[in-house]
Amino acid sequence: MPLGLGRRKKAPPLVENEEAEPGRGGLGVEDPGPLGGGGVGGPQMGLPPPPPALRPRLVFHTQLAHGSPTGRIEGFTNVKELYGKIAEAFRLPAAEVMFCTLNTHKVDMDKLLGGQIGLEDFIFAHVKGQRKEVEVFKSEEALGLTITDNGAGYAFIKRIKEGSVIDHIQLINVGDMIEAINGQSLLGCRHYEVARLLKELPRGRTFTLKLTEPRKAFDMISMRSGGGRPGSGPQLGTGRGTLRLRSRGPATVEDLPSAFEEKAIEKVDDLLESYMGIRDTELAATMVELGKDKRNPDELAEALDERLGDFAFPDEFVFDVWGAIGDAKVGRY
Repeated sequence: MPLGLGRRKKAPPLVENEEAEPGRGGLGVEDPGPLGGGGVGGPQMGLPPPPPALRPRLVFHTQLAHGSPTGRIEGFTNVKELYGKIAEAFRLPAAEVMFCTLNTHKVDMDKLLGGQIGLEDFIFAHVKGQRKEVEVFKSEEALGLTITDNGAGYAFIKRIKEGSVIDHIQLINVGDMIEAINGQSLLGCRHYEVARLLKELPRGRTFTLKLTEPRKAFDMISMRSGGGRPGSGPQLGTGRGTLRLRSRGPATVEDLPSAFEEKAIEKVDDLLESYMGIRDTELAATMVELGKDKRNPDELAEALDERLGDFAFPDEFVFDVWGAIGDAKVGRY
């Protein structure tokens, strides 16, 4: 639906609810790489990290998800720095860290670390495990994948649609990092770039995925897989607020999102998956922040073009985002 803004011509949208996830969070994050979780923006030049004196002096506890002693980390301001601190604590290369989950050692995409960490959250780091190469016959246009990235150059699978092409391939799992498609390296690519490549693969042809799965503990499939009841463990952001990681400028301690913001972010994240095949809570949060004070869809479109123009959001998507934010404001959940 045209918004009447006279916006510049955009690239055609990725209209499948699969091949890509912001992010985010999810791992959604802000720039091509410095923060997690879901990515808010294409390649941009960020400012250098702030001096240590300006960084929040907060201490977080962490473990390797497959099992390790508990470590203590502090002094980071974005996701790349966080991974570096985890690597130092456990004496491993930072490139081995694939992604982090909050308050659970499981590969639980609902607990993926994005651009915010609750001040009382426990961080579990998932590191590289078995590598595998899988041939996939693209029998349908939609593969059934939703992609996200870790904010530091790795794109991975966040969701597999039940009954889809990928769902029938047992070797491919949620949490697998996509290293290459048909020999083309994807290291350093954002989620939406990987989604576009998957969408553009011709139907009726076979292609090859090179994947790396997160390292698993022996008991992850048996005893530890039972876990607790949903909601029985520590919750994100309980207590004192959240640490928001930023690619430009220092991390900041913020209040917990309001009920309106939480619902609006959820609805916008759903729209990102529906239109672009990506999920990225940090990107969704940025869009809500940009749109909550705008008076009409045209103002929102202008703000998105200025801040997130590399995503080339179609007018129909912007209009739906405006409606989702408006619905959340008046309590239409």
